[in-house]
Amino acid sequence: MSWDWQVFCQSTISQDVAPSCFGKGGDITYLDWMLSAWGWTMSVSLLALALALVAGSVIGTLRTLQNRPMIVRLGNAWVELFRNIPLLVQIFLWYHVLPSVFPVLKGAPGFALVVLALGFFTSARIAEQVRAGIQTLPSGQRYAGLAMGFTTLQTYRYVLLPMAFRIIIPPLTSEMMNIFKNSSVAFAVSVAELTMFAMQAQEETARGIEVYLAVTALYIISALAINRIMVFIEKRVRIPGMAGGAAGGHR
Repeated sequence: MSWDWQVFCQSTISQDVAPSCFGKGGDITYLDWMLSAWGWTMSVSLLALALALVAGSVIGTLRTLQNRPMIVRLGNAWVELFRNIPLLVQIFLWYHVLPSVFPVLKGAPGFALVVLALGFFTSARIAEQVRAGIQTLPSGQRYAGLAMGFTTLQTYRYVLLPMAFRIIIPPLTSEMMNIFKNSSVAFAVSVAELTMFAMQAQEETARGIEVYLAVTALYIISALAINRIMVFIEKRVRIPGMAGGAAGGHR
């Protein structure tokens, strides 16, 4: 068996090898197509990640509010709902079911619906991490903030959340890497991301090994880039002795 990496220089229309692997004059090569698909994967992943971080942080914080049992129950319901339904099922619900219930979604492109599905799915996992990070902190930090005259909102903003986010950076990094891998389910609603490219390109060229190896490499590069960025952030914001002290603290 021989590998033929020139497949990426072939025209997607004529299947002939183009003079340049980057198509010119309207002639699109498989390399052009793959890079475009990578752009869609990155767009879906980053937008879903932003949504997941915002929603997950809010829900995770609400679940730690003392003397607010109804709000805590609502937060718990959010987590149980989005965490226990498979992601692919959620995407089909957003694409086929919810537009019938909420007409405003009928005109929404599949790209936007995938971002919502992936973002809310991941937000449930991030909410768990935020809740755990806050509850890991010694309870004295909450009381100290309130004793200084801070409101509950200010106590969370200036005292609890800055410390909690430092604690949860490692598991948060894993979720950020996972969101790039989970974005592959977007092919199910015809978003032209890497997995859809790989499926169609290997059918057209019969070069599945080369195509899937290249796509795998791009997924690895994307996840590794997030990992390195988060490792850098973790080192920059680390407070010496904080992790050990927080882990051993009393709630």
